[in-house]
Amino acid sequence: MFNNKYVSFILIVLITFSASAIGGVVTSAFKEPWYSQIIQPSISPPSWVFGPVWTTLYFLMSIAIWLHWISIKQKKVLVIYFVHILCNGMWSIIFFGFHQIFLALLNLIIILIFIIWLMSIYYKTHKLSFLLMTPYLLWSSYALILNGSILYLN
Repeated sequence: MFNNKYVSFILIVLITFSASAIGGVVTSAFKEPWYSQIIQPSISPPSWVFGPVWTTLYFLMSIAIWLHWISIKQKKVLVIYFVHILCNGMWSIIFFGFHQIFLALLNLIIILIFIIWLMSIYYKTHKLSFLLMTPYLLWSSYALILNGSILYLN
């Protein structure tokens, strides 16, 4: 299935956005009233920012892995990417579902390690894939600071 480039793109996008969907369901079910009651740092963006930003990032990271896949066909990198997506989806479950701020921070560190790992692979094999991951690295670094600030304040 992953050998056809169009089918592989659709599958990658579906799998990537499934992490978003799972996270979204958990977030909407368990966010409130807990999230409104914790102390937010001054660097917290308004809630409406998260949807468009994450939609864009998921699409960019899907394109990045797909471009790498169609040019290199490394199954190992595809596995790394999908494990990374699993960790990404787990963050919402840990933070909003279980209200575990510290564990969510640890999860973000793992996600950042995966992002850097993927980017280092992409840099050697497909520079555009590397560049497409840069906004995700920046946003996830910001998320780490935000998550750490929430942990500190609460």
